[in-house]
Amino acid sequence: MAEAIARRDAADVMEASSAGLAPMGAVMLLTRKTLEVNGYSIAGLSSKGISKELWAEAELVINMSGRSREMLFADWEKVEDWKVEDPYGADPAVYQRIFEEIEGRVGELAKRLRERGE
Repeated sequence: MAEAIARRDAADVMEASSAGLAPMGAVMLLTRKTLEVNGYSIAGLSSKGISKELWAEAELVINMSGRSREMLFADWEKVEDWKVEDPYGADPAVYQRIFEEIEGRVGELAKRLRERGE
């Protein structure tokens, strides 16, 4: 969800690319529906894993896994922890709540980047 939100709402200050620890291959149905209902495009989105290439290109990594940043990103300084609940297997209302949380966080990050002139 964060990638779709950032692509539409913060493209002027960031180029978002989402990757996970346990990718499913395709974007899950309720994720797609939640994004579409809220006016976000799913074009070009896929569920992919973290790769060395993505890691090397990243200026900032948002850790939404809830796992310890030291455990996952010990050698990486530019990590921000959001600890977002994984909605997998939940009902549409949970997906919507999590969407709103992520949308707000992406908005806050974009605002900070704009204020810094990035």
